[in-house]
Parts: sequence; structure tokens; C-alpha cells
Amino acid sequence: MAGKVLCEATKLYNILNQYTHVPRLAESNYLCLIDARAAESYNFSHIITARNAKWLITKDSDRKFIMPMDVEVESMRYIIVYDSNTHSLLDSGPAIDCADCFEKASRFPVQILTGGYEKFSALYPFLRTQKILYNIRELESLNPYPVEILPGQLYMGDYRQATNPQILKDLKLNALVNVSDECSLMFKKANCTVLHIRIADSAEADFTSSFERMCVFIGSHLNTASPVLIFSTLGISRCCAVAMAYLMYHLKYTLKEAWIHIQQCKASIRPNRGFVQQLSDWELQTVGKRVTDISEPNY
Repeated sequence: MAGKVLCEATKLYNILNQYTHVPRLAESNYLCLIDARAAESYNFSHIITARNAKWLITKDSDRKFIMPMDVEVESMRYIIVYDSNTHSLLDSGPAIDCADCFEKASRFPVQILTGGYEKFSALYPFLRTQKILYNIRELESLNPYPVEILPGQLYMGDYRQATNPQILKDLKLNALVNVSDECSLMFKKANCTVLHIRIADSAEADFTSSFERMCVFIGSHLNTASPVLIFSTLGISRCCAVAMAYLMYHLKYTLKEAWIHIQQCKASIRPNRGFVQQLSDWELQTVGKRVTDISEPNY
């Protein structure tokens, strides 16, 4: 058995918002999200794409969880269950009961959402819904949100997300770091403070000379409880380099620690080789020595 682990709300948020060309939620073996609350609560509101747990009442008046017939548990990358407010693996309740059934067949640990629906919906009310069924076309047409690098503070995304007024409103964003080539008048209309550093996504581009300016800008806004979005055209190279540079500058992460953190938030990161070398130089400047071996295949 793969066992059970807790899943923080920010992790589920990022899992829901992964995408390549289309949202990963459209992949049949990506995420099985189970709402173990009573049907009345589920029908009133639940987390997007969640399905309600089905229970069988036995002759002894016990409840037995019925595994979804259309879910290939063995190949499912993420199985996440939640109830109202489970906080510990030592708790008892419907989320634990569901996870016990799933873990017997799952290759990966079954995850239980910490704080359940109550915590997640309080943090991300825009990811609540009453919609129950989705077809593939609907899943492919979902608009992912920027991933969350520091909970409620720092986000990372692409140009399309940065120019979506609803996303800016939902995430309460009014400070942006734009490292794409494009500029939009929409930011002025949305009353956003934008630091625009034009950097080509090229191995020859000079990023290092702008790192400190961007890190100071991000830190000054986070210190006033103003969330910040870092974005580039596609959201996989330039913005990732800036996010890593910030973690190294303000939190004194090594490059390896920053890389792992960003990759856990967004699996498809791909900073170009020139940026990786400049991040190594930045590590020397911020940490005081080169700790990370960028010749390793991970980089």
C-alpha cells in the first residue's frame, strides 16, 4: 500500500492549475478529487472537478465507500480526498475512510486535504462551484490560474493570465513583474503597479543586472501585504528564473532549493541554459558560494 499523506491547500491549488498546452485536468489519469462530505453539502458547493463520494449502507448500518468505476486507481497520479475540516491523519471521518479504501490500490500516496473544504474554500473561493459533470472540451477550456509560489503572496504565470482581469481580481493582484516583451494598457486600467524588465528568452540575454531591482520590488510589495505576480510570455522560463532569484535573495535559498521549490509549484519549468548559469552566479552573490552543481541533468 502506498499509504496516506496530508495535502496542504496551496498544493491542491497548484495541482488544479497545472497546464501544458491545455489544463492537465483534462488528462484522464491526472487527478481524482473526492468530496467525502454529505451530498447536500457537495451539491451546495464543492471544489472544482471534485466528485461526491458514494457510500453503501451495510446491514450493520455501517457505511462502506464505493470506489468510482471509471477511475483507474493504479495509474492515477493524484488521488486527493477531503471532507469538511480534517487536519490530521489521526482524525477519524469520511475523508480518512475514503483514503483507506483508495490506498489499497494506489501506486502513489493518497492525499487528504488539510483543513478540508472549509479551509480551501476560504482561501480560494473562486475555485468553488456547483457544477458536477465536465466533458473533455470543458476541461480543456478551463482557464488555469497562476501557480502559487508563496501562499497568498507570490504567484507565477504567463502573459495571458496576467492580462485576465478576473484573475487579477480573484488573486487581489495589483503589483506585477513583467519579464515578457509585451506590454498592455490593461494594467493601467486595472490600477496595477508594473515593473517591466524586457528580457529576451535567449541564452545571451543579461538577467543578472536586473535581479536585485526585481527582488527589491517584489519584497517591498510583499512587506505591505500586497501579492505579486511574476509573469513572462509562456510562463516557463523567464518568470521561473525571477522567482528563483527572489527565493535566493530574500530567503537565502540555494539554487538547488529554489529550483526544487519552483518545480514543485509548476512541473513544466524550463529556464534556458544561459539563465541557469546566471542563477548560479546569483547563488554565489547571495549565498556566498556556489553550492549547486548546474552540470547535473536536473538543470
